[in-house]
Amino acid sequence: MPSIDAAAQTVFADLNQRCADAEFDRDFPENGKFIRRTIKAREYWYYQGYDAATGTKSNRYVGTVADSETTRRVEAHDRQRVDYRTRIDAVRMLRSAGFPTADALTGRVVERLAQAGFFRLRGVLVGTVAFQTYPGLVGERPMRALRTGDIDLAQDYGISVAIGESMPPVHEELQAVDASFRPVPNLSRPDRTSAFANANGFRVEFLVSNRGSDDLTGALVPMPALGGVSAQPLRYLDFLIRDPVRSTLLHAGGISVTVPAPERYAVHKLIVANERTEREKQAKDLTQASFLIAALARNQPVALAASWVEAWSRGPSWRRHLETGVARLDETGRIAITQAVCTHGEMLGYEPTQVGIPASPA
Repeated sequence: MPSIDAAAQTVFADLNQRCADAEFDRDFPENGKFIRRTIKAREYWYYQGYDAATGTKSNRYVGTVADSETTRRVEAHDRQRVDYRTRIDAVRMLRSAGFPTADALTGRVVERLAQAGFFRLRGVLVGTVAFQTYPGLVGERPMRALRTGDIDLAQDYGISVAIGESMPPVHEELQAVDASFRPVPNLSRPDRTSAFANANGFRVEFLVSNRGSDDLTGALVPMPALGGVSAQPLRYLDFLIRDPVRSTLLHAGGISVTVPAPERYAVHKLIVANERTEREKQAKDLTQASFLIAALARNQPVALAASWVEAWSRGPSWRRHLETGVARLDETGRIAITQAVCTHGEMLGYEPTQVGIPASPA
């Protein structure tokens, strides 16, 4: 795997910050103000806006006061002036350096949903499109780009209920990008949909954690914050989208997105690969896991080890999937995860053999 040189990493880090700031400025015009609200002993930022054209006032959820990045943007809001042209130049430079970029349709759809508030409302981009944003976060890039014909998006159900706000209708937002987008029918609940597809079969799907009985896995869950769509429950998704991070999808001037922490993505792929019935998708999962595990073992080994230990602690079925997933990795991936967990066991308070790892790399 080619390492990313220091100059390219610096460009990505700067772009990542500026894209996030640009999104924040766009969402919250200067004629409004930010206020704090305390709900159940936690403090949250809300924005009180004013539409001069209609004379209407609005209240919009911003984020938690405890989130230092959100608070920093609130405090610096009036000072932010982002140059879109320089961001386009940065994206072009990163593309030349071998960073993965989004295809045109993927970029336009993600950008439209970002503008509609999906990420502000604590939605998370998952799947291969999220994977494309990781090189700048882990310091290495895959040998070849992985393309996909779909976009997977997730949100925690509790957040969707509690946030008290909704995106505009998702179907309308997608049709503004491509008029051929249509809801994908759900046989058990014709009145609900969790996915949309265009005339070429390009698919946008919404997911939610399945924390109940496996019997409910096929039952779509209405998501109050997601503009009239429901979401497909998936096991293990709560692990994936816990404590997500900011990254940038390389399209146009860059799109600020929220994605799973790369160490969680890697461990999650080890688990879900075992539930795949299609060999091609299983191989794709393991390829992504192996790349991230090797990169993280070199650059962020403590985070990788901690995610492995957390997953291992979740019970017997998780352990079986982790053991099988590691056995299916290539040699580089197996050695990397073993070394990371063995090396940092004392720091994290466990013996490697207690969490399914032999005492020395195999």
